[in-house]
Amino acid sequence: MSDPVIVDSSFSAIINAPIEKIDIPQWCFTLPEHEYQGSSPAHVAAGFTTTSEGKRMSINVEVIGGSLMVQHYVEKLGRKDHLILESVSDVFTPSGRTTLHITWELSAKAIDDGRSEFTNHVRSTATKDFTAFLDRQGIPLDVFAAQRQPMGIAHNKQETPLFAASIERAALRN
Repeated sequence: MSDPVIVDSSFSAIINAPIEKIDIPQWCFTLPEHEYQGSSPAHVAAGFTTTSEGKRMSINVEVIGGSLMVQHYVEKLGRKDHLILESVSDVFTPSGRTTLHITWELSAKAIDDGRSEFTNHVRSTATKDFTAFLDRQGIPLDVFAAQRQPMGIAHNKQETPLFAASIERAALRN
């Protein structure tokens, strides 16, 4: 059985660059911190490293709905037009620390010779740690998810066109 879904949202925006110039993994794993911070007021810091197995990892710090999140996104698929990252993210709340599993999927497809459509898909699911965290507080998962969804969806909607603009700048520099 899969982990219960907290938020699942997807938004798209136009990149005014041909698909051949877009390299989403290159963008993600070299994203300057000021570009990350400029894509949402919730974004605190970004960096990149590797796992002990040598896989690329993007580290993102953001505050969503009053909770500080430290995301450790490990590359699962890395093609120029499609990047899938997974993280067991640390979540710091007023009630304590817990974790969420987050899948972040970024993709682009050609619209015509000079434009591409970027899609930013984020899916967060409850870890066993998170479910126990809610249980200790007497909070039903469905109630938490219903309250969290508007914040997660709004965040994704806000950052998607700004990520697209950042990817566009990177593509046009290449």
